[in-house]
Amino acid sequence: MARDRDVGAFHRRAPGYEAGWLGRLHRQIAEGVVELALDLCPGPTSVLDVGCGTGYALRRLGQRLGPEADLRGLDPAPGMVAEARRRCAGDPRIRLGEGWAEGLPYPSASFDLVLATTTFDHWRDQARGLQECSRVLRPRGLLLLTDVFPPRWLRPWARPGSARGRGEAGVLLGRAGFQDLRWRRPPGLAWPAGLLLATVSGRRRGGAA
Repeated sequence: MARDRDVGAFHRRAPGYEAGWLGRLHRQIAEGVVELALDLCPGPTSVLDVGCGTGYALRRLGQRLGPEADLRGLDPAPGMVAEARRRCAGDPRIRLGEGWAEGLPYPSASFDLVLATTTFDHWRDQARGLQECSRVLRPRGLLLLTDVFPPRWLRPWARPGSARGRGEAGVLLGRAGFQDLRWRRPPGLAWPAGLLLATVSGRRRGGAA
C-alpha cells in the first residue's frame, strides 16, 4: 500500500531529516507555519501536530509558549517518533506518540490548535482525518493545514489520488465541520516552495463567534 511505503521511507529518513538543503526547507516551512499559527491563535494552551516528524514545529512552539502549554505530536513512522523524542527530550511539555490522522488517540475537544504541515497528501483517508481533527478541537479551535494544493494543470505531476485542489480541500474541510476558511502562503518561503505551498486555516464550528 502506498501510504505504508511512505511510512517506511520516513522511518528510514528520520535521523537525517533535518540535515542538508531539504532539511533546511522543512525547517523553514515549519517556522512559517508556527508564526502564522501564533498570529491566528495567540497563546494556545494545547497544541497537536499531526505528522509531527522530528518535532521541529513543537520545539519552536515550546520556545514561544509558557510553562502551562501542552504540546502533543503524532506520527505514523516509528523512526520519526524516536528522533522527535530524542530532540525534544529537554522539554517535558512535549509528548509524542505513534499514530495516524484517521484515528487520533485523544479525547474530543482537547486542543486549541491543530497543525498538519506537508502531511495531508500522505493521509490514508483525508476526509476521515479532517473529521478527527475537528473532533479533537475545542469549539472555535483552529486547524492549520499546509500542503501543495495544485491547480488542475499541475495534477499530472502531483501525488495521484491524494493531491487536492483548493476547491476539493475546501469541500472536505466544510464537511468535517470547519468554517471561516482562509488561504495564505506560509510566510518567509522563497521560490519554489513559496509558490507551491498554501496554508488553509479553519475554525471548528460551535461556540461564540
